[in-house]
Amino acid sequence: MKIALMLEELGVPYEAMPVDTRKGDQHAPAFRAINPNGKVPAIVDTEGPGGREARVFDSSAILLYLGEKAGRFIGTPADRPELLSWLFFIATGLGPFSGQAVHFQRAAPEKIPYAVNRYRREIERHYRVLDRHLAGRAFILGRDYSIADMSAWGWLMRASIVLPGEEDPLAAFSNVKRLVETVDARPAAARAKAVGKDHPFKQEMDDEAQRAMFPSNYADIAM
Repeated sequence: MKIALMLEELGVPYEAMPVDTRKGDQHAPAFRAINPNGKVPAIVDTEGPGGREARVFDSSAILLYLGEKAGRFIGTPADRPELLSWLFFIATGLGPFSGQAVHFQRAAPEKIPYAVNRYRREIERHYRVLDRHLAGRAFILGRDYSIADMSAWGWLMRASIVLPGEEDPLAAFSNVKRLVETVDARPAAARAKAVGKDHPFKQEMDDEAQRAMFPSNYADIAM
């Protein structure tokens, strides 16, 4: 979602290629040639450095690459330390802890109370860190909207899945909630949310899907 948002904000032409992770498309040789880690998102820039085709994988790397190429949404040179710090805060903290919270509450074959408690509390802690930072700031860098906000939005918009059971999981984090609503109100966000809606992705979480999405759980296919 965050890469679709960035592309829509930039207004550059692009082609969205569906990768059905429940069918295992991310493990196909053609996709592994773009991202050896077998994860989405990944892009191919047909007009990369020197006019050559270039692959970029991992959402943070893609956001930085696109932002630097376009010279937009990356703040000023003086913002660089804050931009990198918050972008990596999201990449190493907010993102993976959200993912683990979702996994242990929704996908794990058994609900392990310690794991559920651990990741829910860590997500709440990350929300608090960001919420305090946003006090008195319109966006993560201050006045200017940037790829850091796009990256955070990609996970924060899924707060109800990350913290299920809460009527409003962002109620205690008013500044974070405000950021999500601000980004949501942008026309590019609505267009980003529509990307892929017309593709019939597999919905069943059957054995095929489990093995495709969590291959390290199976000794015979761990990669």
